[in-house]
Amino acid sequence: MNILFVCTGNTCRSPMAEALLKNRTGNVTVQSAGIFAGNGMPISDGAKQVLNKQGIDFEHQSQPVTPELLEWADLVLTMSEQHKQSLAMQYDQWQDKYFTLKEYAAKDKSSDWEDLKQAYTEIEEKRIQFINKHRNDYDEETMQEKLYEALKDDLEEIRKMESNLPSFDISDPFGGNETIYHETMKEIEKNVVLLLEVLEKNQNDDK
Repeated sequence: MNILFVCTGNTCRSPMAEALLKNRTGNVTVQSAGIFAGNGMPISDGAKQVLNKQGIDFEHQSQPVTPELLEWADLVLTMSEQHKQSLAMQYDQWQDKYFTLKEYAAKDKSSDWEDLKQAYTEIEEKRIQFINKHRNDYDEETMQEKLYEALKDDLEEIRKMESNLPSFDISDPFGGNETIYHETMKEIEKNVVLLLEVLEKNQNDDK
């Protein structure tokens, strides 16, 4: 399997994820890249320092996301929801490969996100049905008022579900001290471990 980690500049989070995954397994091929990365920048000093303290010596040169990299990858794991959305807007032909690292690592642990997507689908169906049924009954302004009134309970339920969702973002440590880099690295490492569990389960399911 080919895995591509993506962050903003490809000098902090995504190279840390690449290094941590490479350190734990030889069964996958790993690269990292950045949405706004240039070519040839080294890993940040903070990231290199905390990796070294884990016994991981990692040489790295940044690279931007390209169509060639996205075509190469079987799985594209971003460090934030915004990175995922940026890829989906710019390179929508590969969007079935895009997940945040935390989202993919937790996908067999929780059904909250699937429940929310189902709720979005259902409320959209109700909205269309209401508009079609009352198309000739109200002017545009009244239609919006009546539509909100009809869907008010569903909207409130969706807001509750959204507020209960865990954040799928890993915060950028850029410019932070060693403690901040260490916290980011440990968060990435925890999700890399979960990622490997998901990949192993998927592999066993395919047998």
